[in-house]
Amino acid sequence: MRIEDYALIGDMHTAALVARDGSVDWLCLPRFDSPACFAALLGEPGAGRWLLAPASGGPCSSRRYLDDTLVLESTWECDGGAVRILDFMPPRGQAPDVVRIVEGVRGRVGMRMELMLRFDYGRDEPWLRYEHGLFAAVAGPDAAWLRTPVPLCVDEDARRTTAEFTVGPGDRVPFVLTWQHSWLPRPDAIDAQESLTGAERMWRDWISGCGYRGDDGAAVRGSLLTLKALTYAPTGGIVAAATTSLPEQIGGSRNWDYRYCWLRDASFTLQALMSAGYDAEARAWRDWLLRAVAGHPAALQIMYTVEGARRIPEWSVDWLPGYEGSSPVNVGNAASGQFQLDVYGETLDCLHLARQSGLAVVEEAWDLQRSIMDYLEGVWRRPDNGLWEMRGPRRQFVHSKILAWVAADRMVQAVEAFGLGGPVDRWRALRREIQDEVCAQGYDAGRGTFTQYYGSTGLDAALLLIPRLGFLPADDPRVAGTVDAIQRELVEDGFVVRYRPEHEGVDGLPGREGIFLACSFWLADALAMLGRRRPARDLFDRLLGLRNDVGLLSEEYDTARRRQIGNFPQAYSHVSVINTAAALAAP
Repeated sequence: MRIEDYALIGDMHTAALVARDGSVDWLCLPRFDSPACFAALLGEPGAGRWLLAPASGGPCSSRRYLDDTLVLESTWECDGGAVRILDFMPPRGQAPDVVRIVEGVRGRVGMRMELMLRFDYGRDEPWLRYEHGLFAAVAGPDAAWLRTPVPLCVDEDARRTTAEFTVGPGDRVPFVLTWQHSWLPRPDAIDAQESLTGAERMWRDWISGCGYRGDDGAAVRGSLLTLKALTYAPTGGIVAAATTSLPEQIGGSRNWDYRYCWLRDASFTLQALMSAGYDAEARAWRDWLLRAVAGHPAALQIMYTVEGARRIPEWSVDWLPGYEGSSPVNVGNAASGQFQLDVYGETLDCLHLARQSGLAVVEEAWDLQRSIMDYLEGVWRRPDNGLWEMRGPRRQFVHSKILAWVAADRMVQAVEAFGLGGPVDRWRALRREIQDEVCAQGYDAGRGTFTQYYGSTGLDAALLLIPRLGFLPADDPRVAGTVDAIQRELVEDGFVVRYRPEHEGVDGLPGREGIFLACSFWLADALAMLGRRRPARDLFDRLLGLRNDVGLLSEEYDTARRRQIGNFPQAYSHVSVINTAAALAAP
């Protein structure tokens, strides 16, 4: 299956990917970063999947989300009739549930169900039991139960459970899969139809609060629902994606685990939520940020778990071959230990934006900001790994220095606009010092553009953020020159790459990647700020055209193969849809 052949369902604790052929190929339980019990996405069906489809096989004829929900409806038009399946995860109750309801539409259609649970990323084959209409699977700390009125057949040797049945017009056949820790009592059964009604109501009630009123309402609402689905409800943390190790290059090794919360996403996400009227979600995200970064600023990380934990060791799942042979399959992320100067500015920018947007002020937030700023004053000249988590040598990245400027600027603004206390004259002086240095050492006057790092001839798509961050106004000729240079040197087939990985060996990794979608949205934003609204609009429309049939975007796009690549769905891409739509809707 192509990455865009998947759709997302979730319960705001975890999420599953459902393929066009009716197979659930990815699901981690009980939360986003738990081991997968269905890992066929990164291997073969034997790594775990749950297939439910017409016995004749093949992809569905059409699919959609029920209006303003994350309830997936897939329809098959078969020789003998038509059938549809509703897939969803109801709001979390006693335990996570995955509900699948088969509905007969026309004629009589033979159906097949095959459940292969494989805990711990496909490694653990559970012990199976089927008694009195209830299927159970147990392995180590994991237990699962399948409830359905359809008779099941347990193949103990193959460690799989199957069913064959026929549906006619008006028939509704439910399947409910429930997970729990194996040492706890079996959760109470839920009613499939009641949970469907509850799930539809929950999603529609939430999206009814959307305050966006521009021309791109459907795209914005779809991206907001995706962002909500990637939120870990207990803490408010938002994962970068629901998956690990979907490749940035098919067959390559640039495969990372994105089931964590990145500080770099914080201010963009907060802006997207606030612009659409979701103050409660913005506040929860802000509060997650405050808890996660609490402590000594020197210990600040670029990412944390959904609960705010710091330890994210990286290891390879060597028994999985990877998506289309793209290995290794990684769990955890070693980049969490990198020094990235920009995260300090991103954190202070996020907290300033929250205060500026009217979120209730948390007294501890200012103390934390001052502590971060004190630390940053002593380290801002250090080379770092940069926004893109370079695994090559540390450099004096221009974007990192600009975010140090952002940190000082937001602290000055907090004093001037909100009367908060602090050494504002010192911060003003630091702001000037950083800006002068960046303009002197990070700007190539001969080419009329800022560069990726001091002394480099390469470019970086993050430089498109200069006017948005306020480092220089949009009408500064150096901004226009940088945008023009990026359009000349970093645009491929109409979209923007992050940087040239082959240029000076900057990222220390083999191979290359596809189009990083957020960067193309940034170009649209920059063009709009420069007054070039027609090309900005055209680029935005092309980007929306890359979404799959249910409106989802991955991290990147392969223009040669014309397919999505990278982890999926990507929060950063959907945050960019919301923010660019808002920018284009502004007068």
